[in-house]
Amino acid sequence: MSVPRLVCASANPHKVAEIAAILDGVVELLPRPDGVPEVVEDAGTLAGNARLKAAAICAASGLPAVSDDTGLFVDALDGGPGVDTAYYAGPNATYAENRAKLLHAMAGAVARTARFRTVVMVVWPDGRELSVEGVCEGTIATEERGDRGFGYDPLFIAAHGADGAPNERTFSQMSDGEKNAISHRGRAFQALVAAMRSV
Repeated sequence: MSVPRLVCASANPHKVAEIAAILDGVVELLPRPDGVPEVVEDAGTLAGNARLKAAAICAASGLPAVSDDTGLFVDALDGGPGVDTAYYAGPNATYAENRAKLLHAMAGAVARTARFRTVVMVVWPDGRELSVEGVCEGTIATEERGDRGFGYDPLFIAAHGADGAPNERTFSQMSDGEKNAISHRGRAFQALVAAMRSV
């Protein structure tokens, strides 16, 4: 039986590599078409932004498209940066600039609980949609630790490892397999895998 094919809306090579590893053997992930302009993510919600991106790539390719949007919700920052996580330090901010702003905003904070939330959306040319999500609870480290991953990985400490035991390592201190087993994106795309089997 052939596996379903989805065009990946993301052009971020780090995210695409993570997604491809999780979907390997279950979904064939096709690259984002060349020449498609960046989608303005102004829906105001993770689900809305994911829908905008998937719908745009679906329209451009004529094929089912998959997109995700992720937010980091920090309790000490009243849920921020939330939907603006990727652009926390500005529209063209680097990962390092986003992390620096987060550490500065949390300077002296004792309560450092946070969670990552990812919403994944698939849009088909006939208008059908499928939405799933994944959440990873954790805390924000007081300094960067580890040299793997991307984004906020050096600062986010998942509450538990894959075995359910308490965890003290940041995502950047984990192997790709360890991170994908427990991360928000890993959980969201694992949920997508389960949902796609029944589509």
